[in-house]
Amino acid sequence: MIVILKPEIDAESREYQRLEAHLKNVPNIEMRIHRVQGAAQLLTEIYLIGNTAALSLEEMRSFPGVDHVVRVSEEYRILGRHKNDNRPNHFTYNGVLFSQDNLNVFAGLCAVDSSESVEAMMKALRTNGQVCTRMGAYKPRTSPYSFQGHGKNCLEYVFELAGKYGIRVIAMEITHESHLDEIREALRATGDPTGVMLQIGTRNTQNFELLKSVGRQQEFPVLLKRGFGITLDESLHAAEYLASEGNQKVIFALRGMKTNIGDPHRNMVDFAHIPVVKRLTRMPVCIDPSHSVGSRARSSDGILDIMHVTAQGVIAGANMILVDFHPDPSVALVDGPQALRMEELEPFLEDVSIVRNAYEKRLENLEKTQSGATSS
Repeated sequence: MIVILKPEIDAESREYQRLEAHLKNVPNIEMRIHRVQGAAQLLTEIYLIGNTAALSLEEMRSFPGVDHVVRVSEEYRILGRHKNDNRPNHFTYNGVLFSQDNLNVFAGLCAVDSSESVEAMMKALRTNGQVCTRMGAYKPRTSPYSFQGHGKNCLEYVFELAGKYGIRVIAMEITHESHLDEIREALRATGDPTGVMLQIGTRNTQNFELLKSVGRQQEFPVLLKRGFGITLDESLHAAEYLASEGNQKVIFALRGMKTNIGDPHRNMVDFAHIPVVKRLTRMPVCIDPSHSVGSRARSSDGILDIMHVTAQGVIAGANMILVDFHPDPSVALVDGPQALRMEELEPFLEDVSIVRNAYEKRLENLEKTQSGATSS
């Protein structure tokens, strides 16, 4: 059960203390307190764990200071979408809205190789009206001898260039909790010119200690990639680890499943799960077509496979796209064969816009159909 308090109620108020005293006298119930910063106010949510079936919704709603009460009906207690649950499916970070109802594109470098590449990428993004990007500073690799990323050595110039070109949010993978401090220090050193969305990569989806560490901070939102060899349910529970520690600003990313059935693509595209994740949870859903396809192959119609796969995700309601670009993919230090070229950024964004418009027309058509059924 989730008890959401009115915005003005805090731990020092009489209403809160009365409610807390009541709940402490209920046997076999554990309380977890979460404070969620909304766009205009701080909300307090009390998560009740244990034998909550014995608690009456009407009684809990009757307490002064309680705004509403949600009976948890799914396993994903915090991020799940429950019956009569009107908690929001969106959040705003550094002026950018992330929602189950909109779409943001994060085009950028899979791995930062030089300040020249970063500047070329960010300049192209500004030219095309984009305010988000991806920049890989820390790169977990299959081989210990492969390039692992420049780490903290590139952070300051990445952040400075982001400020120069108006980039508000950078998706950046981390692999260890110490990277949090390195990112914070580099942001402070450069005057906080941009924002960072922490990315948990597919190899770390079940690194539970890392999930807990990232979840305990609420400074940065989190992009969690689905584990490439586990079930959707297992990956959604990984997202719950983040939320259970306090950070509910989570976006769930689909990036393809590791199986030879998907050959010749790098991974089996799993974008049919976009509406499933949106139905089960309140998280916005991201797609990563680059790591799903893994090449610059083109269909017989001349359209890149990456663009076809992106379209599949957008038409199904994706809310974020994480896609690799590089000024010169032939010299990229990581995943060059799948990176799109700078001159392909504009047509890629135009194609995304076409498909997003088609998705919105599908919603309009559904609304008309439902309206007609109601009137008849």
